Amino acid sequence: MAGLSDFRRVAETVRNWGRWGDADELGTLNLITPEKVAQAAALVRDGKVFPLGVDFGSSGPQGAFQFRHNPIHVMTVDGGDVSTLAQYGPEWHRNIVAKQLSEFFVDNPFRFNDDMIVMPLQAATQWDALSHVYYDDQLYNGFPANSVTSLGAYHCGIDKVDGKGITSRGVLLDLVAYRGADTFLPLGTPITPDELDEVARAQQVTVQPGDIVLIRTGWWDRFRLTGNGAEPGAGLDWRCASWLHEHDVAAVAADNLMVEDPVSGVEGTYLPLHMLCLRDMGLMLGEYWDLGALAADCAADGRYEFQLVAPPLRVTGGVGSPVNPIAIK
Repeated sequence: MAGLSDFRRVAETVRNWGRWGDADELGTLNLITPEKVAQAAALVRDGKVFPLGVDFGSSGPQGAFQFRHNPIHVMTVDGGDVSTLAQYGPEWHRNIVAKQLSEFFVDNPFRFNDDMIVMPLQAATQWDALSHVYYDDQLYNGFPANSVTSLGAYHCGIDKVDGKGITSRGVLLDLVAYRGADTFLPLGTPITPDELDEVARAQQVTVQPGDIVLIRTGWWDRFRLTGNGAEPGAGLDWRCASWLHEHDVAAVAADNLMVEDPVSGVEGTYLPLHMLCLRDMGLMLGEYWDLGALAADCAADGRYEFQLVAPPLRVTGGVGSPVNPIAIK
């Protein structure tokens, strides 16, 4: 197992602070140039669309964790309200809300339903913003960690990247197929940088600057079978940060709960890849992406590249965002 000194040496080599200016809050998304966007669009040949997002509902993956819960979906107006409010009218209980709603229903045919959702911004398929993880009291590009307050992230929030669009050439690296695994990669078998190269060669695909790399571990397929959101599985070894940096990857996403391997690999740290990617490289992480159907199609036609469209919600000061990414081939 590596030590903190090894971790800090890697951090120095992958750090992108100042690469795109001292005020930069986009990080490696700067690698997605207009030419890159055009290249990605040119990959669309058949018009096949693959939604990569999962359901945001009560049966989601977050129920096992106390600090996050699955989305809570509540109807604020539904069919049951119609008969009650229309019957009793605007003066019913002299309730301001009831009076306002009843005016839509009395003496006219118009009806509607309305709802709301309460959830962590990282409840299911999502992006981690650059402000999500930090160490040594600094965010990406040296911004102070205390600039994230109870009001949200002043620096490196998810709202800062929305204008970028996050659309680029996507590349799928299917570790499940490469290893010949039945469903998913079990804990204790982390994905190494050398293995990423081997998978790319086997799939005859080249990872290029500005790409968004998708890592299939089979975790989401496993979750569908078991419903166990806390079951650990293999992910990227922390040293993959150097691989991502060397390839100038714009972002990385996986079908598991944390992209990286749950076993740290660095003594005295938790989630070292998160720290290296988000805080040092300025590289966003996507989690809980459903890659099964896309992987099957890539295996069928031999094409592991596609246009990927994955813009976050513009949540002011958010340190993450739900997303429903789309791969188009």
